[in-house]
Amino acid sequence: MRGHGFLIANYVQGDSLIHRTPLWLKFLVVAVCGAASFLIVDWAVSLAVFGAICALFLLSGAGPRRLARVIRMVAPIVAVIGLFQWWQLGGPTAARIVLNVLVCVVAASVLTATTPVQKLLDGVVSLARPFKRWGADPERFALTIAIMLRSIPFIAGAFSDVRDAARARGLERSPRALVLPVFITTVAYARQTGDALAARGLGEPDEEPEGR
Repeated sequence: MRGHGFLIANYVQGDSLIHRTPLWLKFLVVAVCGAASFLIVDWAVSLAVFGAICALFLLSGAGPRRLARVIRMVAPIVAVIGLFQWWQLGGPTAARIVLNVLVCVVAASVLTATTPVQKLLDGVVSLARPFKRWGADPERFALTIAIMLRSIPFIAGAFSDVRDAARARGLERSPRALVLPVFITTVAYARQTGDALAARGLGEPDEEPEGR
């Protein structure tokens, strides 16, 4: 299975100010951007925030081509959202919603482009540790995030490969030729992942001691 990009940028090695920023502060920026998407009501403000977060992405050294790739990956989704909102609520509201979605995507890409995956997962464990008193398992939560980060590009790549194969056979309009192979590949991948976790004693809740 060849590699495929997805909605957020992969880590880019560097020593920029953004790379050296504490992880908790980068998490905070992403959280603030997510909250702002619900609070901002003016498309001009959304545009200003979008420009600022794009500037942060470029300051990280990831480069304009990588930024364009991130935006291009979500362009079909935001185009559909924008057209629907324009039809329902008008142009300014549609522009605000689209820009807010892009702000969240680029903010997440700033985090992933400047933070190694292992450091990101360690940060997730640290953030989840206070919830341990209510029965949460920080390590298991980080494992779930790691599996998600690995699985989503795999599934996207599987769909792209199947689509290319169907197009080569003249079956690109056949839902069965597209959906069934992807479904089989995804199920097989899930089983392999489950077997690998089970072989390492992971993925199953700890057994309760006898007599409890």
